[in-house]
Amino acid sequence: MLLLDMKEAFTMAPGSSIVTVVPESDCGDDGLSEALGGIRLDVDSASKPWSTSLANVALSSLAGLNDLLECPVCTNSMRPPILQCPNGHTICSSCKHRVDNHCPTCRQELGNIRCLALEKVADQLQLPCKYQSMGCTEIHPYKNKLKHEELCRFRPYSCPYAGSECLITGDVPFLVSHLINDHKVDLHEGCTFNHRYVKPNPYEVENATWMLTVFKCFGQHFCLHFEAFLLGMAPVYMAFLRFMGEESEAQGFGYSLEVGGGGRKLTWQGTPRSIRDSHRKVRDSFDGLIIHRNMALFFSGGGKQELKLRVTGRIWREQGQ
Repeated sequence: MLLLDMKEAFTMAPGSSIVTVVPESDCGDDGLSEALGGIRLDVDSASKPWSTSLANVALSSLAGLNDLLECPVCTNSMRPPILQCPNGHTICSSCKHRVDNHCPTCRQELGNIRCLALEKVADQLQLPCKYQSMGCTEIHPYKNKLKHEELCRFRPYSCPYAGSECLITGDVPFLVSHLINDHKVDLHEGCTFNHRYVKPNPYEVENATWMLTVFKCFGQHFCLHFEAFLLGMAPVYMAFLRFMGEESEAQGFGYSLEVGGGGRKLTWQGTPRSIRDSHRKVRDSFDGLIIHRNMALFFSGGGKQELKLRVTGRIWREQGQ
């Protein structure tokens, strides 16, 4: 029975109207898609005390449709073309090869049968963003909803910790707590930093030696990365700053880094990158302070048996922000 078969509940509520109600017997391909295309709830929540519960019923129905459009393999929302097996189980076309052309539910061969009724529903349905619980209030046609969710500013961030393939996601407060408690990252208050890096053997650069520190200033959080990696055959050291928030917000800040010794110094000034950009993407774009090994050893002073670098810097808010 379709979740939208609730005619009695809706007609008993005075002052409301459901433009389309789908009875259990009207679930054919054409009838289903035409009926669902016109679903909307018309209530005045300010003047009718029962309207909140009625709206919740309608939202529950939409949530059920959203589940109906979820691929059982990748769990993403299915986009046309939507395939079905001879028993009617559906799957998104991009997952067909992942299950060796067999239905993940009943193991029947999939073939190229399309579920046209579900595709029509997808074309006409309007649903709230799946990140509604995180603050997004937008409602989109189904096909536009998927594109919106890929870039929604309320979608969770990935853990910015670079030392492991951490799969944790969440909002900024959650990730700050995660970095401190699970990755044992230091948190510093203030907009200046003095980062000391010591390595006994500067010729070992395997597996990217790195460090991460979180700074809180201007009510925001920033991640300072420092690591060693091979650029071609030459080891280099790199420091860069990432902003824990959106790219548009990161543009409101600037930062500088400085390293030196022996009467010489290198400086870098730039804009922090959002953690929407992965650690590797920022590193491979060389958007930060880069120190070649010979220069790093010169800054360390003495012989070439130990690397001792001190990176200093500050963060500021750009004028007009």
